[in-house]
Amino acid sequence: MSLIRGSFQKAARNINRRGFMTVGSLAMGGIGLPQILRAEAAQKRPTGAKGTIMVFLPGGPPHLDMFDPKPNAPSEIRGEFSPIRSSVTGIEICELMPRLAGMMEDLVPIRSLVGAIDQHDVHQVVTGWEHHPTQTGSREVVGYPPGGWPSLGAVASNEIGPAVKGVPVTVDLSPDYYDARFVHSTKLGTGGFLGPAHAGLELSSVDTANFTVTSEGVRRLSDRRRLLTSFDRFRKVVDKSGTSEKMDTYSRQAFDVLASGRLARAMDLSQEDESTRNLYGIDAANPPKRGGGKMLDQFLLARRVIEAGARCVTLVFTRYPYGRMLKGDYNWDWHKENFMEARETLPLLDIGVSALITDLKQRGLLDDVSVVVWGEFGRTPKINTNAGRDHWPRVAGALLAGGGMKGGQVLGSTNKFGEHAESRPVHYREVFATLYQQLGIDVRHKTFDDLAGRPQHLLGNHGPLQELL
Repeated sequence: MSLIRGSFQKAARNINRRGFMTVGSLAMGGIGLPQILRAEAAQKRPTGAKGTIMVFLPGGPPHLDMFDPKPNAPSEIRGEFSPIRSSVTGIEICELMPRLAGMMEDLVPIRSLVGAIDQHDVHQVVTGWEHHPTQTGSREVVGYPPGGWPSLGAVASNEIGPAVKGVPVTVDLSPDYYDARFVHSTKLGTGGFLGPAHAGLELSSVDTANFTVTSEGVRRLSDRRRLLTSFDRFRKVVDKSGTSEKMDTYSRQAFDVLASGRLARAMDLSQEDESTRNLYGIDAANPPKRGGGKMLDQFLLARRVIEAGARCVTLVFTRYPYGRMLKGDYNWDWHKENFMEARETLPLLDIGVSALITDLKQRGLLDDVSVVVWGEFGRTPKINTNAGRDHWPRVAGALLAGGGMKGGQVLGSTNKFGEHAESRPVHYREVFATLYQQLGIDVRHKTFDDLAGRPQHLLGNHGPLQELL
């Protein structure tokens, strides 16, 4: 695959209108960015500054070793870590996350997340529903709506449209750190029965030879300033040729997004001052193993892309390199060496999430932007013989912040061993209902037609978490 440098000038000379229509094409389905912009522009609704940032922890994070410590449980359950007090009396979390503990007044740990299944499936954390139809033998497939359930970002695209003209509603920042078996033919953005034009823009890569967003380029460009420079060079060549005058409005917007728009500038981390970069631990928190600190820039990028005008931003936080992920290893799937892995990973997550929340708060954005951190299930309370924890779909944990939600409280509890929800079970779809309400979307009383024309309630009978409103 050709990278951006070297191919712009030749490509610009040979490009035609059809070529421009593929500017910003998505990796999934080949839907062009112009089509996304048309679909979003068709939603003639008032726009605002509301947004959501979703942090996905692939593999199943250990709830007992994060936000639901059990210091009084037997050693084979409580593990190697001790809880620490937070800034809110009575709330304790793992000692490896001191920054988050110090800002607990802005946070809502969920200790009783239910509704998961025992499968590595990203579908649930982007739609609220347990299964994707490619999963054979699933008990839910029979009732699966034609076209599939849409992601939160797709619904936002369909219902409220863009906050800023020319900026896609949904942006996925994550590299392809998951294979087809893991995601079951869906990514962090899926249009479902609302259509692929609402799926969102994947900024994981750029194939400049075809002017498409695919699966390699940006991930391979460690220096995003080169990306911005290349965009500027390409824009000058096209403008000089006069080709841009032949483009329709949405093709031009698509070109602007990739070549000279707000998103291109948002991807340039050199625009941030040193103090902000230090807040996120960038250039200072790179552990020797697996280059994990390089993933911290996603949190800063998420804030920058939200600030540029996107409504829904998703990212994957994982230390494992691409090749290892393709072999089926997921960073949080710690069937062995759980505590060694946690010692290397949780401090990085602590830096990234705390920096994101602090940054949003300092910029006056936290009340308008919701942050959710979670995975696809929890892990076994009992430690196995390999010092690991296995899959545990009965209960999981999550972390919420921002969006005007009432922080400084814990939702739900588990029994003394962390085996199941004991009080206030919180379903994944209740979290989604809360996020939708924060975006100004009423999904409890409105139905959406699937591809068969049947009305569907997006979240069944689940409503927002009243404790947070």
